[in-house]
Parts: sequence; C-alpha cells; structure tokens
Amino acid sequence: METSPTTGTDTPRRLRAPEHPVDPRAVRWWVLRALCTTGLVAVVLGVGYWLWVPARPWLVVPLVLAVLWTVVKVVVEPRVRLAVHRWETTDEAVYGLTGWIVQEWRVAPLSRVQTVDAVRGPLEQLLGLSTLRVTTASSSGAISIVGLDKEVAAEVAERLTVITEKIPGDAT
Repeated sequence: METSPTTGTDTPRRLRAPEHPVDPRAVRWWVLRALCTTGLVAVVLGVGYWLWVPARPWLVVPLVLAVLWTVVKVVVEPRVRLAVHRWETTDEAVYGLTGWIVQEWRVAPLSRVQTVDAVRGPLEQLLGLSTLRVTTASSSGAISIVGLDKEVAAEVAERLTVITEKIPGDAT
C-alpha cells in the first residue's frame, strides 16, 4: 500500500513495467540462439532436400516452414524481446517482464528469495552477457532476467544477496 499525497489514505500500488531494459547486446544473443536452433533445422532440411531427390515432394513444406520460422526468430523475436524485456530490483522485491508472444510479469518479494545466481552460457560469455536467476519459495519457479551485462548482473546479485541476508526467516 502507498499513501496518497492528496488524500492521505492508503491506496493500492499500481502495477507498472519494471524500469530497466536489458542490454542491447541481448539482440545478438537471441539471434545467435535462433540460428543455432531453428536455423540448424532449416539447414538440415535444405541439405536433405538438395541431396535426396525422391524426398523433395514431402520435404518442401517442412523446409519452407523451417525457413519462415527461422526468419521470424532471427528478425522479429529479438526486436520484440528487446522492446518488452524489463527488470528492476528494489529493497522489497525483484521485478521481471519477459516474453515475446506470451508476456509474463513477475514479482518476487525479497522475503521469499532463496538463491540469487548469475548464469553465463557459452554464447552469453562470448557477448559479455549474463542471466540473473532469482529462486524463490514459489512453485512458479525462478525469475530469470536475461540479457544483462555481466558486470551489472554480478552487482545486482551481490546487492540482492546482502539485502536478503538481512531478512529474518528461511524464505519459505
């Protein structure tokens, strides 16, 4: 609850998008991931289409669909994700907004935080990025904030760890 400056009464806080965007290098990370997954499927189907002449009639539809999906994943998805993905941490909670087709807005009160991890896969390491994973006592799973600069992720993880250590209880 928050006190209204005009009436002096308690009013519920309004949900809003978290403040911070992800690092712009995340676009390259999402493009590379798409090329390594859907792009690879399109290449395999293309090679099969080219080498296996009798199979061409039944390979053409999957090949076209794979190429179209790869184009969507490489051109559209990263730009939508960059526009949507937001994150924020306060002394009370961690906020995350993610997705591109289905968007998810999650809040984790720091009193429920169990672990804070900075995770870096091979492509993230190559681009100097990191994923901040905040695990809570919730059955919904961790909040993952992807596409952060590795230094920012380390600083936020350290800050959240210091704050959560001061909160009494076991976060259950």
